[in-house]
Amino acid sequence: MSLSLDLLRTFLTVHRTGSITAAAQTLGLSQPAVTAQVKALETALDRPLFDRLPRGVAPTAAADELARRVAASLDALDTVVDSELPSGGAVHLGGPAEFLSEVVIPLLAPLVREGLRLRTTFGLSDGLLADLAAGRLDLVVSTIRPRVRGVQAEPAYDEEFLLVASPELAGAEDCGTRPLIAYAEDLPIVRRYWRTVFGKRPSMAAQVVIPDLRGVLNAVRAGMGVSVLPAYLCRADLAAGRLVTLAEPELAPINTGYLAVRSGGLARAAVARVHAHLLAALKSAPAY
Repeated sequence: MSLSLDLLRTFLTVHRTGSITAAAQTLGLSQPAVTAQVKALETALDRPLFDRLPRGVAPTAAADELARRVAASLDALDTVVDSELPSGGAVHLGGPAEFLSEVVIPLLAPLVREGLRLRTTFGLSDGLLADLAAGRLDLVVSTIRPRVRGVQAEPAYDEEFLLVASPELAGAEDCGTRPLIAYAEDLPIVRRYWRTVFGKRPSMAAQVVIPDLRGVLNAVRAGMGVSVLPAYLCRADLAAGRLVTLAEPELAPINTGYLAVRSGGLARAAVARVHAHLLAALKSAPAY
């Protein structure tokens, strides 16, 4: 019995994403078309491949076995086809705007000089990971541990946080007497720092909210108030005396970042190259 490669590729995409909707977005097909192709394959094999759930689908044992048998061959075929394209496809990379701009993009300069085509998307990790699972992105630098079906990830770096202010504000008696500048109203970074260093939630509210850490940095540098910022944004200003730290904890709060890729995504040579390069470069630094 011969099976269409299109049916097998659609099946594998549904298996990896866990969703008819996500598979349709990945393949550029309509949901009815994906559903029809899955049903056609089930008819040809005379066995169910997915159990329909309120949200998404769950593979049967037969589906898991079929995916195991066809995944490597389909991925290898896609790699051959991709390598034959005149200019190759661009690698689509997502992540937080600040970390990508300040750390990741400079690390990719050697690959771009060698011909890498790169497209970047900024955003929050939850949305970027959903785009990765749906096939709209190839790689995601995530500030949270991915728990998305069809996505695999490994720890790539540790982000260190510092409580900082301009020198003219450093002499106030306590942090509560200075305006607080935050990334968001619910103080996600500030709360993490306060709980780790002081063992409690912060009692103050943000006086200024700027949804870009580079904007927060500029505000703190200008003497507007205090904030908690990742060390990679602050080191140059600390070394130059434009900022000072307001606490010196024995263990600075850190957050682990992950490099995530869609299952099967590393079969594409360009994605595998960027993935390996970034992992090696990010892991070479003790903390950012």
